[in-house]
Amino acid sequence: MKKGNKKRVILYVAVIAALLIGIGVYQYYSHQAAKKAAEKAEQNAVTCVEDLVGKKIGVQIGTTGDIYASDYEGDEAGTKIERYNKGTDAVQALKLGKINCVIIDEQPAKAYVEKNSELKILKEEFANEEYAICIDKSNTALKEKINKALAELKEDGTFEQIVNYYIGNEEQQGKNPYKKKDVKRTGTLTMATNAEFPPYEYFDKGTIVGIDADIMQAICDKMGMELKIENMDFDAIITAVKSGKADVGAAGMTVTEDRLKNIDFSDSYTTAKQVIIVKDAKADAKASSFKDSFYDNFIKENRFEYLVKGFGNTLLITVFAILIGVVLGLLIALVRTSHDQNGSVPVLNAICHIYLTVIRGTPVVVQLLIIYYVILTSVQNKIIVAIIAFGLNSAAYVAEVIRSGIMSVDHGQFEAGRSLGLNYQQTMTSIIIPQAFKNILPALGNEFIVLVKETSISGYIGLVDLTKGGDIIRSITYEAYMPLYAVALIYLVTVLILTAGIRYIEKRLRNNER
Repeated sequence: MKKGNKKRVILYVAVIAALLIGIGVYQYYSHQAAKKAAEKAEQNAVTCVEDLVGKKIGVQIGTTGDIYASDYEGDEAGTKIERYNKGTDAVQALKLGKINCVIIDEQPAKAYVEKNSELKILKEEFANEEYAICIDKSNTALKEKINKALAELKEDGTFEQIVNYYIGNEEQQGKNPYKKKDVKRTGTLTMATNAEFPPYEYFDKGTIVGIDADIMQAICDKMGMELKIENMDFDAIITAVKSGKADVGAAGMTVTEDRLKNIDFSDSYTTAKQVIIVKDAKADAKASSFKDSFYDNFIKENRFEYLVKGFGNTLLITVFAILIGVVLGLLIALVRTSHDQNGSVPVLNAICHIYLTVIRGTPVVVQLLIIYYVILTSVQNKIIVAIIAFGLNSAAYVAEVIRSGIMSVDHGQFEAGRSLGLNYQQTMTSIIIPQAFKNILPALGNEFIVLVKETSISGYIGLVDLTKGGDIIRSITYEAYMPLYAVALIYLVTVLILTAGIRYIEKRLRNNER
């Protein structure tokens, strides 16, 4: 063998040996890592109620599971309670390994496990509870009527019929549904609920259905009233009833001592269990294809309509909030600028200063809730409330943007206008504001873009905006990724279009200067 070939063979052997050693080392450490991960998973596994100590427990905020699990919080073992706005979010966190278990009502738990093969429900129940309808403490007459109607529904078999339709045996489920009665109706009864809690309340083809929805419809039939259902976050239901936004709240709600301090309840209409959902180590997760997932989230039962409706509301709120923001912001900016330049309108300037301080110093979500539950209590149209809330918030920022633009115009321009015989108002509208607009357009456009995204919190008052539309789809399909990606993509495209429009206007304005 030639000397060059011999060296080449030795080199090849050395490379192959190094690769084999590397593969062996990789397999060894991979095996060790997998072993440690399995040991850690086994240590953190929840197999019974006693195992909850020292674990991360997921709950839906404001629910009975949250109340009961709070007893574990702050113990010496370091038990942590992770609170989520939706049960779906808690289940998703469990699937990703961010928490060790989820405590939730039995029937919704069954629905989650049915959709997620890698999850299971522990045989040992966490707690027993009774559901009732929440009513404002001052409305004793309504409470008496509801209790009377409930007693009649139980006596004539209607209540059993409703429950069997949703959670009866195989021969009963899906058969003999409750149908709205043809009776004379006077007045409307508004029911607040959280339609992410099957089988008690959930969306089906754009309509809120479920055990609670049918029970309230049957009660309204007995009382001769029209039923109106308002969907909102679970922890907002009691607030809505107390503030008069809703007459009653029905969402698998349990009577507790803390709740009784703020709200009253009807007689109990059913019993339920709090159970624990955990990951099933023996089960394999069944991943859906992109095609199946897309169909399930958007095509099936026309679920894309939730996004379409939500996006329409988002645009509607944004457009009118921008109009309010620009008009009111301009007026505030003129008052502030006038005071800065010649010390006029001191009272108006002080009011404007207080307004700006309050609005810019508090979160928009808090402002939205205060306006909905406190200031505009009598206004039932949520879109109007959202437009006013976001418009007032935007005006504070637009005012400062416009004021800075006006102050950036050289003072000589103002003096030149006055020397031509123009009064203060004419000088501002004809000379100063047109020049200021060019300076502030980028900042103003950025405020509009921010406003589009800020409307995503409209769901806090139960308004179906784009984000809430995605949440509704998630509550139906129990899949987080596809609806969230769709919502994010729609926002992104909207912002890109707005950005392109603002750049086009800027370009046209620059061309006019030539």
